[in-house]
Amino acid sequence: MRLVWWAAFWIFVIDQITKVWVVHVLDLKNVLRLEVLPPYLNFHMAWNYGINFGLLAGEAPLTRWILISVALGIVLFVVVWMRREPPGKAGLISAGLLIGGALGNVVDRVLYGAVADFLNMSCCGFNNPFAFNVADIAIFAGALGLVLFPGVKPSK
Repeated sequence: MRLVWWAAFWIFVIDQITKVWVVHVLDLKNVLRLEVLPPYLNFHMAWNYGINFGLLAGEAPLTRWILISVALGIVLFVVVWMRREPPGKAGLISAGLLIGGALGNVVDRVLYGAVADFLNMSCCGFNNPFAFNVADIAIFAGALGLVLFPGVKPSK
């Protein structure tokens, strides 16, 4: 479990540092858009009140607290799963990525009322209208890793 917590810790720290840097230091909350390596990488401020791609978006406090509760429930589920059926190293790291990312987005919802998304990537004539953050990348990679590296159940 130590590997899970270290992976979660580092993802959480990296996520929060990038958000503070981009939202407050670069003042993206007011500037709204910064071209970094156009069109491949840009910073576009987007406050996500819902889940992926703004689904279930609403500024109602109830929605915010429901989404916080769901994220914490998922974290608890993954922790219990890792304790009961620990997978190999890749699976443990994947669980840590998912947990760290989920907790990073929970902190955003508590502090800002929404998740701070800012990364925008486009390529090859495709203009991506969506923004995401480090936590979103970690959640996706962690969930994918848990599917790809579930561990091997011992044979009886």
